[in-house]
Amino acid sequence: MKKSLTILTIAALGLSAGFIANKMLNKPSVNPKKVETGTPEYAPAFSLKDLEDKLRHSKEWKGKVMMVNFWASWCPPCIREIPAFIKLQQDYKDKGLVIVGIAIDNKQNISDFTDPMDMNYPVLMAEKEGVPLAKAYGNRLGVLPYTVIIDRKGKIIYTHRSELTYEVAEKIIKPLL
Repeated sequence: MKKSLTILTIAALGLSAGFIANKMLNKPSVNPKKVETGTPEYAPAFSLKDLEDKLRHSKEWKGKVMMVNFWASWCPPCIREIPAFIKLQQDYKDKGLVIVGIAIDNKQNISDFTDPMDMNYPVLMAEKEGVPLAKAYGNRLGVLPYTVIIDRKGKIIYTHRSELTYEVAEKIIKPLL
């Protein structure tokens, strides 16, 4: 009986330690130096159309802190993070932040999604062309959402696969403003 209790206690401690280690390892990093291997040092230039079919160039945001977010209307984590991005743009636009959403989706789906959201930052249409662009920004796995934070000199400071929260993004962006 005592031996069984000891084994159960050890097993419970092992499971607890494994659970805690998993939580710690999967906790989002707020280290502004977090850049994936294979990510270019400086942000690649791009030109994409916005929802009004106006061609927009990445160079128009030169000198600003840029947060480039690759997303799609069919991606639940993408949808969940957009309200945080709207708030970030509202809170830090006057300090030099620009968020650029690059939708890997078709125009109709993007319009149907963005109109009721009242998005306050540029949304560009990339459709299938967005996948190689995201890869050029270091998204070697092709996951969505994928966010890149770029300093005023065009250097990639941070990359993030999966949903990004307001708090994590703010901790990285504030020192750059």
